[in-house]
Amino acid sequence: MGHPKFSRRVWQGPKHPWQSERIDEERTLIFNYGLRNHREIWKARSKLRRWRSNAMKLIATTDSGDDHVSREKADLITSLHRRGMLPEGATLDDILRLNVEHVLARRLQSQVYYKGFASSMKQARQLLIHGHISVGDQIMTVPGYTITRGEEDTLRYSIQSALHDSAKRAGESKKSGIATGENHPIRVGITEIREQATYENEDGESSLELVDGVPTAEEVKQIAEAAEAAPSADDVSGGES
Repeated sequence: MGHPKFSRRVWQGPKHPWQSERIDEERTLIFNYGLRNHREIWKARSKLRRWRSNAMKLIATTDSGDDHVSREKADLITSLHRRGMLPEGATLDDILRLNVEHVLARRLQSQVYYKGFASSMKQARQLLIHGHISVGDQIMTVPGYTITRGEEDTLRYSIQSALHDSAKRAGESKKSGIATGENHPIRVGITEIREQATYENEDGESSLELVDGVPTAEEVKQIAEAAEAAPSADDVSGGES
């Protein structure tokens, strides 16, 4: 169990450190989701492994008629639905269909990008670390935080950020001389990229295919490549962090 003062590592790395196929796959994920290193993928896979293990155990005992097992089954499905991993009415079999990209797509960094608060995954990470994003009234600085469905509607620019479009910060910052709110260079750049993007096909239907709200791997890759030239968040406060 270990000493309660010293927390144990809750993630598990690969058994073999030098597997070319796995390394290439992880490099693609790092590029598509703006991750810092391979460890963030290992953490996501460890979470997924625990959920799958619990689901398989419950599937093996689901026919026993035990109320305790039924409650555990409902609690697991409800927990993953609250995290945005599963749709309404999902079953234990749906948990076994989850992959690591479902977990990565629910990271706060990914949702900041998907909601249009940043023009690239890397910029989303910068905005979070510099304290420009908040969930409700709480400023968030952890890119790997798993955002819940209830928190999605409260995701916004922090009221203390120069990117916030409140009346008090509108106009031009006296300290840096850079426009604030909707006129800030970062906001302008995001708007320009959004206007230049193509979201519909020739039939007028949306070409973005979602699986329970999660873009496919090919779409994430295309978006990441298109956003490589996005402006940096280092200019938000005139070079200040």
